[in-house]
Amino acid sequence: MKSTFSRLFTTLVLILLAAMILIGITFGWLLNRYLTQQTISSLKNDAQVIAQLITASHSDQNLSDQDFYVALTVAVSVSGADAVICDANGTLLLCGSAPMGCEHVGLKLDQQYRDRVFSEDGCVDTGMIKGLYTERRYVIAQPVYDSRSGRPLAIVMVSAPIDVAITMMSQTSEAFLAVAILVIVLSVVLLLVFLRRQSKPLRQMAAAARAFGHGNFGARVQTDKHHTEELQELALAFNNMASSLEKGENQRQEFVANVSHELKTPMTTIAGYVDGILDGTIPPEKGRQYLTLVSSETKRLNRLVRSMLDISRLQEQGGFPEESKTRFDLSEIAGQVLISFEQKINDKRLDVQVVLPDHPVFTRANQDAITQVIYNLVDNAVKFCPEGGQLGITVREGNGKLYLSVSNSGETIPPEELSLLFERFHKLDKSRSRNRDSWGLGLYIVKTLIDSHEENISVTSINGLTTFTFTLPLVL
Repeated sequence: MKSTFSRLFTTLVLILLAAMILIGITFGWLLNRYLTQQTISSLKNDAQVIAQLITASHSDQNLSDQDFYVALTVAVSVSGADAVICDANGTLLLCGSAPMGCEHVGLKLDQQYRDRVFSEDGCVDTGMIKGLYTERRYVIAQPVYDSRSGRPLAIVMVSAPIDVAITMMSQTSEAFLAVAILVIVLSVVLLLVFLRRQSKPLRQMAAAARAFGHGNFGARVQTDKHHTEELQELALAFNNMASSLEKGENQRQEFVANVSHELKTPMTTIAGYVDGILDGTIPPEKGRQYLTLVSSETKRLNRLVRSMLDISRLQEQGGFPEESKTRFDLSEIAGQVLISFEQKINDKRLDVQVVLPDHPVFTRANQDAITQVIYNLVDNAVKFCPEGGQLGITVREGNGKLYLSVSNSGETIPPEELSLLFERFHKLDKSRSRNRDSWGLGLYIVKTLIDSHEENISVTSINGLTTFTFTLPLVL
């Protein structure tokens, strides 16, 4: 299986090679076209100059043959091309490189070619000139006419070997190939360095994922400013996910530890009482008393399990469905809950202060859930309120919301503990035991129920007065 690094590297190298090949082909085609056009243009100029020289020589009777030959030799030498002059019938009269006479004098052009030169007023060809040259050449044929009568006088043929252009093309191609190889090598090296550096966070993520699989939730991905913005964002998201996983694992372990701890004491008690009854350690006359304690502990365990299952089910549902919500008077529910604690309040001689609106205040929510929220808050307040202390319950409205507060006097809760009060199995009194009838789930259930209504709950503890306040929507 190929890695992302190898795939990306191979793809970029192939793209680079394809680009260099395309550039090379395009450059070669453009260079060949340019050299061909330049050569043909130069040959045309040379042919025109020689044609003008012939016309001038024919018109000026004072221009001797010697002067014409000298002028022709100079023109051919300057241009660097080969030139031959034929008469109107196509018979070769002289060569520009040897105007005083050469072995080619007397050769005759093909009649069809001669006719084409005059009919097209010149022509451009590429090929061999039989009897003159053995290599392929660029050939420009230029007709010459009498300036007075307009009759054909001669044909000027100027040519240059194609090998010159091919040689230049070959040299240029070699230089381009050398530069291209150098560019490709440097690019490949830079790509290797760059891609390895950029893929480092990905490898770290893979290593961190493997570490997670082996239970090491402390692994993190390190990034620096040289990485791209996308990689930094990916690494940050990965680290956040890792932190969430680590936190979730810690909470899971804490949850298991807390559940084990909370279940251990009552189960040990139940087992001890039952074993005592069975082996006779507990006298038969006290059997009923201890069976009553076993029943009480069993019911408490049942309440714990039921509460945990209810919370789990509610969290899975993502809140209360709309059809489970009804319209009810929040003040009435608060009053009913308070009345249910009358006996406990009287036993502790608490001073109760109730502030409720003088008119019904309606909200829309799950009535049973809100009743449980108020019950848990009042139960918590009564439990922690000292004998003869103060208990308060207030309902007020404002900004389209209802605010219900439950307060109690007592010890001030440290600020660092306030944020932990709603956590599962958290207890302020670490020494609280089974006979205090508390599992540390009450406020956690309250928070879960309020969150399921997409509302808020807060707590303050100042100068010995602790107050829990939650919100609900105000409806007409």
